[in-house]
Amino acid sequence: MSEYLPPEASGPPQPANVPLRGTEHGAALGPSFYETVGGRPMFEKLVAEFYRGVASDPVLKPMYPEDDLGPAAERLTMFLEQYWGGPGTYSEQRGHPRLRMRHQPFKVNPDARDRWLAHMRVAVDSLDLPPLAEETLWDYLQRAAYAMVNTFDE
Repeated sequence: MSEYLPPEASGPPQPANVPLRGTEHGAALGPSFYETVGGRPMFEKLVAEFYRGVASDPVLKPMYPEDDLGPAAERLTMFLEQYWGGPGTYSEQRGHPRLRMRHQPFKVNPDARDRWLAHMRVAVDSLDLPPLAEETLWDYLQRAAYAMVNTFDE
C-alpha cells in the first residue's frame, strides 16, 4: 500500500493510514493508526522510554503523585491506545480523559512543557516508525503538550 492515494483521486492527497468509513458513523474500512504502528507493544515502548527520562527530571518527577511511575505509565499507555484507535480501556476505567482538568492541579508552564516534549522526543525517536507515522504521532504530542500549559509563572 502506498503512503498516498493516487494523484487522479479527487481532492488533496490523503495519508493511507487514516481509516476511511463506509458511512458517517460506520466501522473503519482500514486499519487504525493504533494497528498500523504495532498496537500496544509500540505504545508500551513509547511510554516506558518517556518515563525513563521523567524519572530523573527535577521539574517533572515531582508532578507525579506516586513514587512509582508505573501507574502513571499505565494510564498514559491506555490513553494513547484509546486516542489512536485501540481499546477503550482508559475511558472504561477512568471516564472521559478531560486532559486539561486532570492536569490543572499541576504547574504546567512552558519549561515543564518543553521538558515533557524533550523526553517524549527521545521516546518517539526510539520507535523507528515510518516517517508519516512518526510525523502524525509527533504532531499530536506537540499540540497536546502546548494545550496543557496552564500557567506562565516560573
